[in-house]
Amino acid sequence: MADQDAAAEGPTDVKSVGVIGAGQMGTGIAHVCALAGYDVKLSDISEDQAKAALDIIARNMDRQVKRGKISDADKDAALARIVPGGSLEVFGDSDLVIEAASEVEETKREIFKALCPLIKPQAIICTNTSSISITRLASVTDRPSRFMGMHFMNPVPLMQLVELIRGIATDEATFETVRMMAERLGKTTASAEDFPAFIVNRILLPMINEAVYTLYEGVGSVKSIDTAMRLGANHPMGPLELADFIGLDTCLAIMHVLYDGLADTKYRPCPLLVKYVEAGWLGKKAGRGFYDYSGDEPVPTR
Repeated sequence: MADQDAAAEGPTDVKSVGVIGAGQMGTGIAHVCALAGYDVKLSDISEDQAKAALDIIARNMDRQVKRGKISDADKDAALARIVPGGSLEVFGDSDLVIEAASEVEETKREIFKALCPLIKPQAIICTNTSSISITRLASVTDRPSRFMGMHFMNPVPLMQLVELIRGIATDEATFETVRMMAERLGKTTASAEDFPAFIVNRILLPMINEAVYTLYEGVGSVKSIDTAMRLGANHPMGPLELADFIGLDTCLAIMHVLYDGLADTKYRPCPLLVKYVEAGWLGKKAGRGFYDYSGDEPVPTR
C-alpha cells in the first residue's frame, strides 16, 4: 500500500490516544496515558469488556492513591479521560493508536488492515508486540513510515521501561513523537533494532526456557530452581514464577518467534513448556502453571 504520510516534517503533538485491547497490557497502557493527561479511547471486542477494564483501572488507581503516588483528584480526572468502546471506529479522532492485542501475528495484521481506513491519515500506529517483526506488521498498513513498536513492560503502571523499535520504513518524526510521548508517561526508553524479540525478551525468554529445561531434565524442582535464582542471582522472582506471571502461552509464542526467526537450536522451546500450554496450564491467569494458584498460597506443580 502507498504510505499516506511518508514526508512528515517533525514530531506530532499527540493529544488523544487509542488503545486496542482491554486485557492486562491494554488496561495498563490506558491507565498511564490517562494519568499523563491524554484523552484515551479503550476498545475491545465488546464494549462490556472495555467497561470492565475501567473498573480494573479504577481499583489500580485506588492503590496508587493509598500509597500516596497520586491524589483522588488525579484519579478522578484520569478516569474521566477514558472512553470505552467495542469497535475500531472509536479511534477516528485519535492522534496515536497503540495495539495491545494477543501475541498472534495474524490477529494483529487483521486489526491493522481494519484500522487504517478508520483513522486520520496522519495518525501514528504503534504495536505493543513483545517479539514480532515491526517491518512485517507495518507492511499491511497504509502508513509504514508512521508505524513502530512501543513495547511496554508488565505491569505497565509500575514498570519503568518502554522499548522503542523502528521498522525499516519508520521515519524520524514518528520515532521522536513516540519517544517524547513515552517520556511524558514517565517512562525510560531503550531503542532496539527490529530483530526477533528485541532486547528484553531476546535475553529474558531463553533464560526462562532454560529454567523449564532444568525442570524437565530433573536438575531441580520448581521450588529449588526459583529459590536458587532468587537468592543466588538476586532476581526479584524465580524464572518459573515469572513465566507463570507472563503467561506460558506468551512465553511459548515468543520462543517460537526466536526459533523461527533466528534458526538456532538454542531457542528450541522446551517440550515441557509446550506440554503445559497444551494442557491449558497457562500460569497465573489460568489458575495453574508451574504453580497451582487455587489455594491461599501458590503450590509447585512439579
